[in-house]
Amino acid sequence: MPNLTKIILLSVLCWCVVTVGQPVAAAEQPNVILIICDDLNDYVEGFGGHPNARTPNMARLARSGVAFTQAHCNIPICGPSRASLFTGIDPHNSGCYGFERWDKYEVLQNSRTMMDHFRANGYLTLGTGKLMHHMVRNEWNEYGNPADYGPFAFDGTDKVAHPDVPAPYRDIGAVDGSFGPFVNLSGRETPEGKPLTWRNGDWGIKSHALRVASQEDRDLTPDERNGNWAVENLLQLADDSDGKPFFMGVGFIRPHTPLIVPQRFFKMFPLDSIELPVIRPGDVEDTHALSVRSIPNDREPDSPRTADMGSRLFTNLAASYKSRDEALRLFIQAYLASVASVDEQFGRILDVVDRTTLKDNTIIVLTSDHGWGMGEKDYLYKNSLWQESTQVPLIVRAPGTAAAGRKCDQPVSLIDLYPTLIDLCSLTGDTKESDKGHALDGHSIKPLLENPKSGEWSGPDAVLTALYKWRMKYDPAQESYSLRSKDWRYIRYSNGKEELYDETEDPYEWNNLADLPEQASRLAAFREKLQSRLPKPGTIPTQPVWQPKQAAKPRSDAEAWKDKYFATHPHADANKDGKLTWVELKAYRTKIGETKRE
Repeated sequence: MPNLTKIILLSVLCWCVVTVGQPVAAAEQPNVILIICDDLNDYVEGFGGHPNARTPNMARLARSGVAFTQAHCNIPICGPSRASLFTGIDPHNSGCYGFERWDKYEVLQNSRTMMDHFRANGYLTLGTGKLMHHMVRNEWNEYGNPADYGPFAFDGTDKVAHPDVPAPYRDIGAVDGSFGPFVNLSGRETPEGKPLTWRNGDWGIKSHALRVASQEDRDLTPDERNGNWAVENLLQLADDSDGKPFFMGVGFIRPHTPLIVPQRFFKMFPLDSIELPVIRPGDVEDTHALSVRSIPNDREPDSPRTADMGSRLFTNLAASYKSRDEALRLFIQAYLASVASVDEQFGRILDVVDRTTLKDNTIIVLTSDHGWGMGEKDYLYKNSLWQESTQVPLIVRAPGTAAAGRKCDQPVSLIDLYPTLIDLCSLTGDTKESDKGHALDGHSIKPLLENPKSGEWSGPDAVLTALYKWRMKYDPAQESYSLRSKDWRYIRYSNGKEELYDETEDPYEWNNLADLPEQASRLAAFREKLQSRLPKPGTIPTQPVWQPKQAAKPRSDAEAWKDKYFATHPHADANKDGKLTWVELKAYRTKIGETKRE
């Protein structure tokens, strides 16, 4: 025994000599799955948005992670919101407030996207579906399916609204004027008598037919195909024990319009059981959003007319049915069905993680690019600075870090996800590719994951959200913004008009307190806080110069606006000659309710 003791001691001593000064092996880096839904508001179980919401799988994730009940987007419309999320840079620092390709902005060209930074840190990066609004393939190691807004009803020539939707709402078009079940269309026709089929894919040559013989015998929806892609790849990754860590992005399109999903999801929400949102009559009257929702007048481009998508959707929806309540119930039924369909696909992903070796070393983030107003303030859309539009669901499961089953009401934003994942995954290196890039604007929410109620984090006490408005060039000093703290929301529009809401006493934001003398000091504090967050006046980020296609000569702002409008509204070209005249544009906008009838 004495000799054995000496041998053991000698062995330990030799091990110590050999290992002293050697670096300790780094802890295994976690995998990341980032799932982003499109236009998903707080109609998620546990977020208090709608009592009829059925999202058991999202709720299951929340039970194993932290749900942020006051998470907000940085700009409440798809393209620029996703640009902010995946680059970690606010619109006022990138110049990206609109729908020009994000990779054309100088600041964003010289800054690493989230997935590119993960790849630079040795991660395998995989994506599918709608992640960034303009997908750049070389940002990823592997990519599955491109963004697909289908299914669409198809009349043999054009994609049209679902046949169950009446006019004038259906006249808005195949995307925003359409909702209903994905069913067999045999024998169904347009009001003009054209037979209908289903079609999928992007606009133009990528579109292809979809078959629906029955609910059990049909082609898959885009979200189902992305769910399959994610499940198949996760199963392979779970079996690859020697593989590198991975970052996976999954972009589900629903509940973006058209709200078309399999019929069984509609049956989950009988119309007579659907509760309506709390809407105060005349609530819009003390607000100022209408004062900046202007579009150029057809005949006098310098004389704006107040009109906007959200008001038009709300007005036309209500006009299409016997009552506003019936209209909202039908739309909300389709919205809840769409959310439930996404929850099912998310559940399949969660099942794979929880039943494989991925469970204890995979971070899961679930969120949306922005919210959606459901008739509050006579508005049915995104792109407002009110709660319904800026708030997003955010659930983070981080094994070993996130307190399971807890909620956090600290206002945070999508801009905080990038630095949080860097923190959780111990990523290194600069996210700027050159001096023309910009550092991350967000702050890691890891302290809030560890201690949701009292965690001290380095972020601001109010979330900054900008508003999209089509412009030829964006000046951060001239845009509209909201600041949302725990107890207050402050809005300053580009024309200087203001709104102020006490979120503790007035969670529906019914009473604009900005004109009350007793709020003068609070308003002044918010003005100063907003000014401190924005670049100095005159500091305008370099932005892409928008050029209409095949422009033979310099265009006026009005002509440029018309060309831009044509690019997103191809059906306005009545005679199909590839050119949009002012007469055709006016007729089209009158048809879809964008201007008053004369």
